[in-house]
Amino acid sequence: MLRIYYGGSFDPVHNGHLAIACAARDQLGAEVFLLPAGDPPHKTTTHAAAEVRAHLLELAVAGVPGLRVDRRELQRAGPSYTVDTLHQLRAELGPQAPIAWLVGADSLRQLHTWHRWRALLALAHLVVVARPDAPVDGAALAVVAPAVQEAIAPRWRPPAALAQAPAGAVCLLPLAPLRPESSTELRHRIAAGIPWRDWVPAPVAAEIERLQLYRDPPVILATPPQSDRP
Repeated sequence: MLRIYYGGSFDPVHNGHLAIACAARDQLGAEVFLLPAGDPPHKTTTHAAAEVRAHLLELAVAGVPGLRVDRRELQRAGPSYTVDTLHQLRAELGPQAPIAWLVGADSLRQLHTWHRWRALLALAHLVVVARPDAPVDGAALAVVAPAVQEAIAPRWRPPAALAQAPAGAVCLLPLAPLRPESSTELRHRIAAGIPWRDWVPAPVAAEIERLQLYRDPPVILATPPQSDRP
């Protein structure tokens, strides 16, 4: 069975993240593992500590069929490089297990900036979430990321093909309707006192309120209180 991995800082998790994970689950018939980054290599800092972000993510997916949280990147020292995570997964699951890594179209357009990015397709498939503001057709990629376009041009496959091979394919995941949420805007709304609670699952909203996260000035906790962790 195909396993899909969805990495990110999730700072904080919101309904857009969950919609993407559920779309991948449903369209590809796969279990989706969400991996909060311990030390996101493309961000100078996060606005909540890794354990707290993972705690909120676990609250968000609790009871959602086919979605699980994988904390492995929190347990590894140093930057949370995707290639290292995929090497670890491949060692655990074996050379023939179908594995896919879920990325946004904007991330695909920047894939050449990722650590050892050319090794990714030897370890997993790529599932690319379509976004109208980040086209990934051949002409667009040739302009913004010619090396990426050259690497993936012969690899596009329909979603059904991903379960038939362990790695190496690229497929597009349509997402309709387009989601309005972003973690940046969510943090802004919380800090500014703009309505935000309908952007996250109710248990996540309650925990953000209880721990007073994403306020101005910010409150950053190293870990959620032990009695409240799942």
